[in-house]
Amino acid sequence: MTIDVPILLTPRLRLRGHREDDLAGCAAMWGDPEITRHIGGRPFAEEEVWQRILRYVGHWALKGFGYWVIEDLVTGRFVGEAGLSDGRRRLEPSWGSAPEMGWALAGWAHGRGLATEAVAAVLRWAERELSEPRTVCMIEPANAASRRVAHKCGYRPYAQGRYHGTAVELFERG
Repeated sequence: MTIDVPILLTPRLRLRGHREDDLAGCAAMWGDPEITRHIGGRPFAEEEVWQRILRYVGHWALKGFGYWVIEDLVTGRFVGEAGLSDGRRRLEPSWGSAPEMGWALAGWAHGRGLATEAVAAVLRWAERELSEPRTVCMIEPANAASRRVAHKCGYRPYAQGRYHGTAVELFERG
């Protein structure tokens, strides 16, 4: 069974559905302590990354949205992941049924505007395809880079919260 994930193109990036052969690139990114210090606080083992990929595919099958692999449009090099999820997080305050925007990029891709480019592409797709106009994200206060991406993409803070014992700022758009 294959899930038809739309391909999104930007001037520098291609966003496409995950494939089994993406495990190596995803595992390298999620295994990097610099990448995960604000996302879970610890590197993920390959087994956990595989479970994450399966969760992404499941989102597309059940929800009609999910995560994309981000790759360099010219070289095909793995850049990272971005997309929308319905994690049904136990979070106070609750953000209800709004899809959650998320992104992570490999270390080499930081500081080039690629996260903003990818998130903007996902949001343009969501505006066309989803009935829910509001999307949300949560970011640790110390994650200045992700806060900048969120701001550039139209997200505004609306509450402080805690998730798994960690302070987070909640953002919304739409």
